[in-house]
Amino acid sequence: MNAARITRTSKSNLALAFVSLGRERRRDITTFYAFCRVIDDIADDVDLTVEEKTRRLNQWREWLRARGPDESSFAVDVRELMNKYAITPEMLEEIIAGVEMDLSIRRYQTFADLRVYCYRVASAVGLVSIEIFGYRNPACKEYAVDLGLALQMTNIMRDVGKDLRADRIYLPLEDLARSNYSEKELEDRQYNDRFVQLMQFEAARAREFFGKAAAALPEEDRKSMVAAEIMGSIYRGLLRRMELDKFRVFEKEYALSRIEKAGRITAQLLKLF
Repeated sequence: MNAARITRTSKSNLALAFVSLGRERRRDITTFYAFCRVIDDIADDVDLTVEEKTRRLNQWREWLRARGPDESSFAVDVRELMNKYAITPEMLEEIIAGVEMDLSIRRYQTFADLRVYCYRVASAVGLVSIEIFGYRNPACKEYAVDLGLALQMTNIMRDVGKDLRADRIYLPLEDLARSNYSEKELEDRQYNDRFVQLMQFEAARAREFFGKAAAALPEEDRKSMVAAEIMGSIYRGLLRRMELDKFRVFEKEYALSRIEKAGRITAQLLKLF
């Protein structure tokens, strides 16, 4: 299993952000990101039963702590990464617990419920990432948590249509009720003013987390967090695009062009100087 190949083939915005890192940290964050992809792919594999997915995720929990029989060769790389940085098994197990939620949960009643999921699949990823990026001020952890929540809420808005095809609704049902927009309307992909109102509410929530992250980023860690800032810039652009287009997520898959992404990457790099 090749971590760099996994990262390249994922076509992720995160992979683009890696250009700002030195060779060693870029290699290490690539290994970590590949771990996240492997875990996520287990949960998303339509050819596996829930029981088999659970078994494989539990295998990884064991491999994080010690060499196991028939373990993935990649597990050695992940354990070496943990030994190199202040990354504990519990930090990676949080991410596993996040993707595992998708095996049994298809609806979230409240944002408090959804926040647990977002923390595990996004903020926990951020908390590991900043250990690899390197930081000096512990307040950087608050930055990682809030940025993770902002990114994941943006993902959820972008992927409403795609998630519906898998019978998943991540938008909190209490938010649907607040906008007088029913679960049935969402399942039927009914685009109307109440849906736009619902999405504007979620966008405001994402923007609040982006704002909290910006306020929490310590001045002395701005240079080391440039990869995270690139991610934040790309996703703020994505959120803005959806807002301007009034969230036509049932009919469109929103993304920034390569040129737009390159511009945002360049802007973040120029800030260092």
